[in-house]
Amino acid sequence: MPAAEDHTPIGRRLRWQLGLTVAAVMLVVIMLQILSGGLEDDSPAEEAFDITGALAGEEAAAGFARVTGPEPLEFPADHGPHPHFRHEWWYVTGNVHDAGGRHFGFQVTLFRFNVAPDPPERDAVLATNQVWMGHLAVTDTESGEFHHRERFVRGAGGLAGGVAEPFRVWVEDWEMVGEDHGMMPLRLRFPANELGVEITLTPEKPLVLQGDQGYSRKGPEPGNASRYYSYTRLGAEGQITVEDTVHAVVGQAWMDREWGTSTLGEDQVGWDWFSLQLEDGRDLMFYELRREDGSMDPFSKGLVVAEDGESRVLEMEDVQLEVRRHWESPEGTRYPVAWRMQVPSEALDLDLQAVLDDQELRSAFRYWEGAVRVSGNNGPDGRGYAELTGYAGD
Repeated sequence: MPAAEDHTPIGRRLRWQLGLTVAAVMLVVIMLQILSGGLEDDSPAEEAFDITGALAGEEAAAGFARVTGPEPLEFPADHGPHPHFRHEWWYVTGNVHDAGGRHFGFQVTLFRFNVAPDPPERDAVLATNQVWMGHLAVTDTESGEFHHRERFVRGAGGLAGGVAEPFRVWVEDWEMVGEDHGMMPLRLRFPANELGVEITLTPEKPLVLQGDQGYSRKGPEPGNASRYYSYTRLGAEGQITVEDTVHAVVGQAWMDREWGTSTLGEDQVGWDWFSLQLEDGRDLMFYELRREDGSMDPFSKGLVVAEDGESRVLEMEDVQLEVRRHWESPEGTRYPVAWRMQVPSEALDLDLQAVLDDQELRSAFRYWEGAVRVSGNNGPDGRGYAELTGYAGD
């Protein structure tokens, strides 16, 4: 029988620091594998940890730049990397279909991690404190199969990196490239073994700033925040390759950009994040920050974007979220996969259902990221994506 868990403030702090230590050790191990050439493309790590461990804690944040309040974002500069912060990502999800109506969901994300506040003093070409990670995932709804790949590489020697103008971020031959001098239209090129995404994104609505003019506060502690903006509705056209079969596809996508140093507080264990595109032209984002006791953290927040691009912030009390069904992964992790979401101020009562239960990325970072169907109760239907973190350590 396991020992009883210590729920005192000291006990919580010790568990949190232990989680940070594990995350830090894993990042060091991964970095060593990269340096030795031991972690190859498409080869998942045998040990996995949840991504939230890398986004928390005051000790691990020491020496890095912090997000401490609202500041004007500057474009095109802020489309590019922010290497003095500990982490950032360029994240795209989409729901597309081929000429026969076959549905695919896709996720492509490029992450940058700063593993030490000070750059190495060595002059070696490959010396760096920047580690890049790429994720590629495709949901083939018709076949009921979920495919994903992961890459790690150092941000040196041209192996991975990013520039703001002309916009380009890349991890080896996985890249996001602006077709003009700015970010949009944006071309995604993510080839992998028997799998690939090559899609061009064109904005159907303007960029929106999340939170307080791009300042997304996740907790009461100073610096537990990020810079965050989104393109909530992008026309998507191109091709998806699954098991060497190429499908010409069209549909819609969503892009998030976020960077910071520490994001989660000690009582926060993860988040459930939703991006929804409704058939009446509205887009909705909401993230539920989960506390240790299972309750919703007051810093949970969202955004609704009208058909004309006007947006307004959703506070925790504006959204009611009820889990309707769970699914247990082969790794033994239990995830919610169906929800009821109500937003009374928008007259929305929505049922959300994963198109496949198994959309868990089982790699060095383990989390659930998948396409969802939206059914409106006396309202609009739609499509979307959900991201579930902090469950893999349960």
